[in-house]
Amino acid sequence: MRAFHVSWLMVLCVLSVSVTGSRAAGLEQRVANTTLQMPQNPAEFGYTVTNALAGLTFSQPVGIVSPPGETNRLFILEKGGVVVVITNLASPTRTVFMNLTVNPTSESGLIGMVFHPGYATNGYFYIFYSQNMNTSQGNGLHQRISRFSVSPANPNQGMPASELPLIRQYDTAGNHNGGDLHFGPDGYLYISLGDGGAQYDGSRNSQRIDKDYFSAILRIDVDKLPGNLLPNPHPANTTNYFVPADNPFIGRTNFAGVTINPGNIRTEFYAIGFRNPWRMSFDSATGLLYVGDVGQDTWEEVDVIVKGGNYGWVYREGAHPGYRTNEAPAGFSSIDPIQDYRHGGATNQGNSVTGGVVYRGQRLSQLYGWYVFGDYTSGNIWALRHDGVTTIPFRRLTGASGPVAFGTDPRNGDILIAQINNGVIGRLNYNTTQTGVALPSTLAATGAFSDLGTLTPHAGIVPYDINVPFWSDNAQKTRWFSVPNTNLTISFNATGNWSFPTGTVWIKHFDLQLTNGSPASTRRLETRFIVRNGNGVYGATYRWDSTTNATLVPEGGMDETLAIYDGATIRTQVWHFPSRSECLACHTTVSGGALGFNTPQLNKDFDYGSGAEAQIAALSRVGYFSGSVTNLTALYALAHPTDTAVSLEYRVRSYLAANCAQCHQPGGPTVAAWDARIQTPLSQASIVNGPLNSDGGDPNARVIVPGLPSNSMLLNRISKRGPGQMPPVASNLLDTNAIALVTAWITNGLANYQSFPAWQTTHFGSTNAPNAAPNADPDTDGANNTLEYLTGTNPLQGGDAWDIAARRSGNTIEITFDQIANRGFEVQWADVLSSPILWRTLDVPANRPFISATNFTATVTDTSTNSPAKYYRVRVFEP
Repeated sequence: MRAFHVSWLMVLCVLSVSVTGSRAAGLEQRVANTTLQMPQNPAEFGYTVTNALAGLTFSQPVGIVSPPGETNRLFILEKGGVVVVITNLASPTRTVFMNLTVNPTSESGLIGMVFHPGYATNGYFYIFYSQNMNTSQGNGLHQRISRFSVSPANPNQGMPASELPLIRQYDTAGNHNGGDLHFGPDGYLYISLGDGGAQYDGSRNSQRIDKDYFSAILRIDVDKLPGNLLPNPHPANTTNYFVPADNPFIGRTNFAGVTINPGNIRTEFYAIGFRNPWRMSFDSATGLLYVGDVGQDTWEEVDVIVKGGNYGWVYREGAHPGYRTNEAPAGFSSIDPIQDYRHGGATNQGNSVTGGVVYRGQRLSQLYGWYVFGDYTSGNIWALRHDGVTTIPFRRLTGASGPVAFGTDPRNGDILIAQINNGVIGRLNYNTTQTGVALPSTLAATGAFSDLGTLTPHAGIVPYDINVPFWSDNAQKTRWFSVPNTNLTISFNATGNWSFPTGTVWIKHFDLQLTNGSPASTRRLETRFIVRNGNGVYGATYRWDSTTNATLVPEGGMDETLAIYDGATIRTQVWHFPSRSECLACHTTVSGGALGFNTPQLNKDFDYGSGAEAQIAALSRVGYFSGSVTNLTALYALAHPTDTAVSLEYRVRSYLAANCAQCHQPGGPTVAAWDARIQTPLSQASIVNGPLNSDGGDPNARVIVPGLPSNSMLLNRISKRGPGQMPPVASNLLDTNAIALVTAWITNGLANYQSFPAWQTTHFGSTNAPNAAPNADPDTDGANNTLEYLTGTNPLQGGDAWDIAARRSGNTIEITFDQIANRGFEVQWADVLSSPILWRTLDVPANRPFISATNFTATVTDTSTNSPAKYYRVRVFEP
C-alpha cells in the first residue's frame, strides 16, 4: 500500500463474488526476434590528449575555469600571477584578463579561481593566490582568498584594485596549500586547504578544528544571507563573508576527546583531515564533491566529501595506517577514500594525484558519468566510476605531460587538462584504436524493420504506447520493444521499475508536422534505440536523410534547422538529435534505464490489430513477464494533461512523473531533493514548499510555492530554454501546455493547500497536542484525524464524518461512497475478520484508481453468488 493512507471500515456480510471477462485477440503469442543487429556493447575506442587551443601555450598553467552559463570563453591561470582569457574558442584568441603580484615559490602562486553563480549580473570572481605580506600573523608568505570584480567597461578585463579580502593566512611553507575554489549546488563557496607543508604534518594542523586555516575544505557564504553567521574571530579572517548556519562544527565543545572552546572553532570548516587536497570538483549531475588528496610516502587518494567528514590525515594515508597512527586518540575513525593507489612499482602509477572532473559531456559516451583524474609525476590519466555508494576501480586512459588541473570545454563538456610541463591545455579525445562491433551505420542495417516505408517491424518487435509522453518539441512518437530471446522475461513491479534482461531493445520513432495541423506535411526526423546490456543501457539514434532510410547520428549528436509553418507565419525550429551521452543522462540507472516502460505508463489499452486490449494484460498473457500479472484494476495509471476529469494535481504529478522522475527521485543523479514519482504522496515528495539546493538568487524560492508562480523554481525551470532548463536535454521549445498546467496548479489548485501539520495546528493549536495525533479520534465518530483530514470533515464535530454504504441489488452488491476531489479511493474485501485480516483490492473495473477533479457519489459493484461471507472497506489516500 502507498504511504500515508487510512482505511474506513464498514463490515458487511454478503455472498462471495465471481468475476469474468473477455479479451480481444491481437497479440496472440510471443515470438523470438532474429533480425536485430544492435550489438550488446558498442565498439570502444582508446584515448589520447591533443592540444585544445591550437597555437597557444602558457607559462605554467595551473587552472581552467569558465563563467557559469557562458559557452565561448575560457580562463587559464598561470602560476606566476597572470589570468588569461581565451575568447572565440573555435579560433582562440589570448588576452590578459588580470595580472596579480604573487609569490610563486614551491606550490604557491596563482592557484585557484572561480566565478560567482551570479557573475553575469554582479561581475564577481574569487581568487586563491600567494603573496608576501606583513600582518599580525607574521612577515612573509600568506595564502589569500579574495573577491575581485570585472571591469564594467570591458568583460575581458579584471580589476586588481577591486580586491575584497576574505581570508589571509600566514604560511610557514610554500607547499601543501590546496587552493581550489568552487561554488557548490547550494550556492556556497568551497575552498580546499592543505596542512601547511611540514613533512608528516609536523605543524600538527591536520586534526585540529580550533587552530588555523589548514587541512580542511571550507564552506562559506559570500553573499551574507540572512540567518547565517559571522565567523569566529581569527587574525586571518575578515567579516566580508558569513558562515552557513548548518556548517558541521559550529558549537562543538569536544573534538578527538579534548575539550575545546566553541569560540575558537574554525566554523568555516566543512570537512577535515587532508594533506594537500589538490584540485576538487562538483559533479554537475549528482552534486557529489570529489577531491584528489596528495599523499606522503606511499598512498595517493580520491575522496568524496561529506559534511563533517574526517578524511584521516595524519593518522591515515589513503585507506591505510599513516605516519602518526599511534598518536590517534581512542575511538578515532575516518572516512576511507573511494580510490587510492600506491607509489612506485612496475606500473609507475605515480605519487602526486591531481583531482579531476566527472565527465558529463556529449562526445565521449564511453566516459559519461566517469570521474577522470590524473597524476602529476607519472602523467597518467585515469577514470573511475562512483555511484554514491560503490566504486568501479580506476583504469588508465592515456598520459599527459604534468597534469595539474582539469576543466571542461563550456561548448560541449569536453575534458581539458592543464599540463604544467609543456604549457599546453590538452583535450581528451578518442584515438583511432577501435575494439568491438561497430553500430549499424543505417537504420536498414539495424534489422528492426521489414519495411522502412511503412515502419513495419520484424517479428518479435512489439508496438506499445504510453499514457503521458515525454516532451519532445511537438514531435509525434511511435514505440516498439523487443526481448529477442523468448527464454528471457521481464520482472513486473506494480509501482517501481521493471527489471529487464540483457538484450532488451526499445525503439522510438519521431515525426514532426512542418505545417501545424497538416498531417500531409509530416516529416520523419529520427528513430532512436536503447539497448540493455550488462553495464546498464546505451543509446543510438538514426536521422532520416531520405524517405527510405536513416543514417547513424555522430556520437556527439547534431542539430538541424527546420522551417515550420504556423498558419500565416514561418518560424525556424532547431531539432536536436541527442548525443549518446545525452541518452544516458535521461535513461538513468535509478529509472531502470527504460523511460516510460513501467506500470503507470503502460497501464492503458492498445490495439494490436484485433481490437483494444489492456497492454499489461496482453504482455502477461503471452509470457513477457516472469510471472502472471493479476489484480490489474488496482494498478495506477498516469493521467494525460488534457484529461480534465482527473484532478489538476494528479495531472501535474503525472507530467512530472513522465518528464522528471528519471532524475528526481531518491538515489537519482541530481542534487535536487524532490521526488517526481507518481507513487510518492504529495506530502512526502518535497514538492510543495520543498527546499532547494540553489535558490537562484531568490531566498523565498522553493520547488513549488502555493499561490506564487514567481517563487516556484520548478515552474521557472520548465519555463526557460538554455542553461538551467528542464528537462535539461533534447528540447529547444517550451512546452506551453505544461507551463500553463503547472501555473494553474500553483495559482488555483494549491491556493488553499493545507498540509497535515497545518491542519493539526488549525484544529488543535499545535501538531503535538494530545488530540492532534494522526490516529486520534477526538469526536469519537469512528474516523481518526488522518481520515478527517483526507475527507475534509471536522475532527471536532461528531456528526461530520465521511461514510460508506452497501446494498444488495439482485445478484450484485453496490458499495457507495462520496468520492472527494483530488483523493483516491479503493474498495477492499476480506472473507474473514479474524486476525490477521487479509484485505484485498476488489478486482472490478469501477475500482480502478481514479483521482477525480470533482466530488461525486461513486458506486463500485460486486457480483454475488451462494458462497461464504464477504466483508468490505474503503481505503482513502492522498495522491
